[in-house]
Amino acid sequence: MKVLLANPRCYCAGVDRAVQIVELALERFKPPVYVRKEIVHNRYVVERLRGMGAIFVDELSDVPAGALVIFSAHGVAPEVFADARTRDLRVIDATCPLVSKVHHEVLRFVKDGYHIVLIGRRGHEEVEGTMGHSAADITLIENAEQARTRDVPRHERLMVLTQTTLSVDDTRVVMDALRERFPHIQLPPTEDICYATQNRQNAVKEMCNRGIDLLLVVGSQNSSNAARLVETAEVRGVSGQLIDGPGDINPHWLDGVHAVGVTGGASTPDEVVQSVIARLKELGATDVEVSSTTEENTVFQLPVVLRRGEEPVAWAEAGE
Repeated sequence: MKVLLANPRCYCAGVDRAVQIVELALERFKPPVYVRKEIVHNRYVVERLRGMGAIFVDELSDVPAGALVIFSAHGVAPEVFADARTRDLRVIDATCPLVSKVHHEVLRFVKDGYHIVLIGRRGHEEVEGTMGHSAADITLIENAEQARTRDVPRHERLMVLTQTTLSVDDTRVVMDALRERFPHIQLPPTEDICYATQNRQNAVKEMCNRGIDLLLVVGSQNSSNAARLVETAEVRGVSGQLIDGPGDINPHWLDGVHAVGVTGGASTPDEVVQSVIARLKELGATDVEVSSTTEENTVFQLPVVLRRGEEPVAWAEAGE
């Protein structure tokens, strides 16, 4: 059995930055360090950081007054910052810079008189944070059917924005439906689409073209981008499985399989993927080949408070 290992795979720049923020905060300011929501959607990462002293909470009401809290890579609504100020919490914002960029665009376009059509997944933390910047001026569209039927205010100025962890492929059909219904609608800046999501999907497509019989995507069940990788394979007729790690592999999946593709979602550390490769070797894999489609070199700067070693304050703004 042959294994094709996707490149690029695993951590994107925004995830790498967010995880580093928690690690450095624990090192410099010492536990307890609170994190609102999961810093990224990966069980392995969350458990490792919890073992280092991070305390994950669902809401700021679970954080003691005056404590240090980190906001996750998915971003938060302005009211969350306001709540942190009210409770005198020390804040470090780990929002992905691509998400922060969309937040700023919401404010700019609304100020310029636009109604925003947001393509995204209801309930996803990034979508909740983005809509929280101006909920009355945003209509959420999840799929092409909603694009054709959902009530959208009659507005001379309509602008599409997207959840950043959707790819061009994910949004193409939805945007086409919106343009057919609203010919005057304006499309989002192309740089809003997460480069990592598209790159990882392209890598899966290439492995499918090379004849894999099975795709193993290493990522957690609540990872939107990892789930899309499974779908990318399945629409091409390749069976896909989303697994947290090597212990989730069912040996029967490999019956009759001559080539298996392996990749990791953008929130998955590569060390977990390597443990999956090791397990496949135990199950009979004899050849591992890297399947490359592009090289990534994007790096996002850490917040100023960590670069300078300053004490975080409750009035920190997104991206500082």
